[in-house]
Amino acid sequence: MRLKHSRISRVLTALAAVAIALPPSLPVAAGPAMEKLFLIMKAKGTLSQEEYDLLVAASREEDKEKDKAAVAAAPAPASPASPAPAAGPTSNTSALEKRLAQTESKVGHLENALNHSGDPALEKRLSQAESKVGNLENAISNTRGQVEEISKITDNTSPSTMSAAELDTLLADKWYERLKMKGYLQVRAESVMKESGGVLHSQNDPFANDQSSIGIRRGRLAFSGDVTNHLYLYFQADYFASVNATNGSQNVLQARDYYADISLDPAREHRVRMGLSKVPFGYQTMQSSQNRLALERPEAISTAVEGERDFGVYYMWAPYEIRERFKNLVKMGLRGSGDYGLVALGAYSGQGINRPDTNGQPHWIARATYPFEFDNGQFLELGISGYAGKFNTTTAPINGVTPKNGNGANRGFTDTRVAISGVLFPQPFGIETEWNWGRGPQLSNDMRTINVASLSGGYVQANYRQVFASQRELIPFVRWQTYNGGRKFAANAPKDKVNEVGFGFRFIPYPELELTAMYMHGMRTNTNLAPYNNVNYDYLGVQAQVNF
Repeated sequence: MRLKHSRISRVLTALAAVAIALPPSLPVAAGPAMEKLFLIMKAKGTLSQEEYDLLVAASREEDKEKDKAAVAAAPAPASPASPAPAAGPTSNTSALEKRLAQTESKVGHLENALNHSGDPALEKRLSQAESKVGNLENAISNTRGQVEEISKITDNTSPSTMSAAELDTLLADKWYERLKMKGYLQVRAESVMKESGGVLHSQNDPFANDQSSIGIRRGRLAFSGDVTNHLYLYFQADYFASVNATNGSQNVLQARDYYADISLDPAREHRVRMGLSKVPFGYQTMQSSQNRLALERPEAISTAVEGERDFGVYYMWAPYEIRERFKNLVKMGLRGSGDYGLVALGAYSGQGINRPDTNGQPHWIARATYPFEFDNGQFLELGISGYAGKFNTTTAPINGVTPKNGNGANRGFTDTRVAISGVLFPQPFGIETEWNWGRGPQLSNDMRTINVASLSGGYVQANYRQVFASQRELIPFVRWQTYNGGRKFAANAPKDKVNEVGFGFRFIPYPELELTAMYMHGMRTNTNLAPYNNVNYDYLGVQAQVNF
């Protein structure tokens, strides 16, 4: 029994030592510095989550008791003639003596309880407590310096008062702590209601055919963050990307983004982006599929950069307040395109997402856009962009004959475009339009040669945003699109004609769930299958999107 008594004494004495181990200038039992210590100990594996929660709860409870005792013991206000008693080491000593007396009292109670108990389970619990106290003592020894630094930073108030430089120092070797994870999932079902003149094929939508019914359109997971003052990283993967195969479209894991932004100034207004990223062309190319209302992008714009991404290097510039405006157009639910700078200049491979350059001649690109904010809070964004380069087409036999490159194209075909865009954001009524013109590779009418030909097309979309008192949203929209030109990313670069009108709505019952339905009627060329017929169609698509 004496052994049990000594163990209890050691455990409680050690706990008392831990409680008073730090100097009086550091509030141990209460205050953020002590809770930060517990957090550090949990991160190092010294404390389990359960132990951490218990210690924090006990610390805060003891702090409440001290506050009550301080209020009860507070002397009456002194008269003007009475001098205030001086505070000094005596008060600190009295507080420590009181805490030790309380601890000794607890030891006495436990010793009395042991005299009447022979429970072997208590022996085991004492051994476990003794081990934990040892761990706490080691942790105190190893982390006292860190707690002192935290105390200096917080001034015994809150870690939120850390400056950027102090936070950088604290996390200097923990860059991964700065990364954020986000993503979204799109489950889609579509039904072809009418089809004449051939088999329907939509270049952007693998579900828009009479063979598909339901599936996952996109499964995105992204990590991003400012890992240092000058370096921002972003990488995103799609777990259900579609690729063409001999037996139809197949789902694969595909890298969608993997780039770094290097800031050239402390305000991060000037930056260089390098890696796999979106090509800064147009508006809906920049807009995330998570924010776009229509199920897919219009062909007139997407034929410029299918997949929206390529390997490239770009210089981007925008003042700080405009960068914040770009971000807010997304955060406010107005479905902006995101921050790609007021001005973007650069070069990219030009052959498409995850495809290396094949002719040694990059595409050069420039984009300028500005989001105006009016006195009534309305936003209007206007933009212009263009690119120029050489594009190498792929060929496939048509009725046993493989088309040849015309116009002496030995290192690729001329590929140039210019685009303009205008977006009046829905507050509550909105309208969005883009148009582009250019020249690019296109299969001849006799399907024997591939030459350079003109192209043009665009879209107009109107929408209305209704936000209910419950914060639910309903956004009806209608879109008309048209395109006439070659589809350079398809084998043989066949001529593509599109004339489509669609209407639908997006309902948002919760921020993490968005429901979309869209009906489309029109004519488009099946650019996937020779002889490339024009197909008239009607089809309906519904989608559930989960945001996280």
